Amino acid sequence: MNTEIKEKIIAVCDEKIAKKGTNVGLSFYAFFKNKNDNPVLLMEVAKWWIETHKLDHFEKAVKIKQMILENK
Repeated sequence: MNTEIKEKIIAVCDEKIAKKGTNVGLSFYAFFKNKNDNPVLLMEVAKWWIETHKLDHFEKAVKIKQMILENK
């Protein structure tokens, strides 16, 4: 994944954690607008989430943030 989407994932995770606490979960759709304006990037993140890491549909934001930070 490119640096821009990684930074967005971290920002979204930080925002969700700040609002709802460390137990908040999210899906990869949380990083995109309701109108899918970048299907290639959406599929790249979906592949990372589903195929590469075999994550559940909803995962803890703190877990996702840590995974991104470890691979930056």
